[in-house]
Formats: sequence, structure tokens, C-alpha cells
Amino acid sequence: MQVTTKAIVLSSLKYGDTSLIVKAYTASDGLKSYLLKGVLTSKRGKVKAAYFLPLMQLEIVANHRNKGTLESIKEVKVASPYKSLHTDIIKNSMVLFLAEMLSNSIQEQEQDMSLFNYLEYALFWLDEDSSISNFHLLFLINLTKYLGFYPDTSFQNAPYFDLLEGSFSMTPTLNLQIEGEHLKNFKHFLGINFDALKTIQINKPHRQELLKMVILYFELHLHGFRKPKSLAVLNAVFE
Repeated sequence: MQVTTKAIVLSSLKYGDTSLIVKAYTASDGLKSYLLKGVLTSKRGKVKAAYFLPLMQLEIVANHRNKGTLESIKEVKVASPYKSLHTDIIKNSMVLFLAEMLSNSIQEQEQDMSLFNYLEYALFWLDEDSSISNFHLLFLINLTKYLGFYPDTSFQNAPYFDLLEGSFSMTPTLNLQIEGEHLKNFKHFLGINFDALKTIQINKPHRQELLKMVILYFELHLHGFRKPKSLAVLNAVFE
């Protein structure tokens, strides 16, 4: 079936000497993987490798057979060009990290427009704004709403957050927990939008520690989740 849809690139992997395998999150069908034959050597085709940078927002014409195999793309164009995501070194490092997190987290091969709209909006916000040092923390915590394990904010004044249960507790448990200063920082990100990021001040060690806990939260709640290799690069560029 031929489909015209918006798509957000999650990853592209070289296949042989001339081709790419691209994983994308589509508005029409959720997660899809495509084999782009000869795209690395073709100079005249409608599908060019330069379109498939991480988190690019595209409009594609694709053949979806929906048989669990690699699909094909007939035409592609940039749906909405970015101003800074792939040229600003700090934003680009964040893009690489978030693309890897999304690639490791999203597994559903079915339409979810609320998730697609969230990704689209968040990426435009990141492209436009300059207050981005804590963006990835809010992006990932809000992402859990769409993946089904957003923190239960009942009893938010409790002194512990149980990562396995996804809820606050008055007493320590045997599970991994967030507490103390890290819990205070964690609470800043609950129930806010991206524009409120300007009000959050966290130093680099605390930000890195909180990010480790958020990644662990994903690991505990998503079967087969792999820690992102790009985390070290992200930590290196952020002060």
C-alpha cells in the first residue's frame, strides 16, 4: 500500500557499500524501518542520504506492506527545515542522544498521533529556543506519558520516589529510589511545559546524576531497553 506520511528519522545504518537502513517514526503507522537501496551512490534519485539525519522531520511517499519486513521509500522531502538542530554543536549532541533514546524506547508499529505530535512539537521547541540545558530531562520524563509509565504524582510530598513502582513513598524500599537533592530536582520537571525550563537551575553534576536515574527508569520499565552510547558525548559538551 502506498502511503504519504510525515516521518521523524530515529536512526540510519549503512547497509553494504551503497544502501541505508532507516528507522523512522511515522504519523501513519508508528515505527517503520526502510531499506534505501543505492542511496549512498545515487546522485539523481529522489531519495538522498542527506535527508536522513537524526530527528529530521520528513514527508515521505512509501510502500508499506506491513509484513514485518523492511519497507521502501519512493519520494522524500523535508517537511519542516530546522534552523539550528544540526548546526549547533550542543543541540546536535542532544539530538544524537534523544534519537538513540527514542530508537531504543519506541516499539509500537501502529499509529499514535498523540506521540507523533508531542515529538514534532518538542523538536520545534528545541530548534527555536536557547534555554536547552535541561531540555532532555523534561523531554524524556514527558515521553513516559506516551510510553505508559509516567510517574504517579500522588503523594508528591513524600521523601522517596520508587523507580520500579513509578510512585512516591513515605518510607524507603528495597527498590532503587530517588531521594534528597536529586528528588527535589526531579520534582521540578513534573507537570511543566518546555517554556518553564527557564526557571529550573541545576548544576552539571546534579543534572548528570538525575539523567542517569531517568535512563534507569526507562531501563526498568521497557523490556529490552539499551543504554544510549551517545550519553558520554552529551555529558562532555554540557556544562
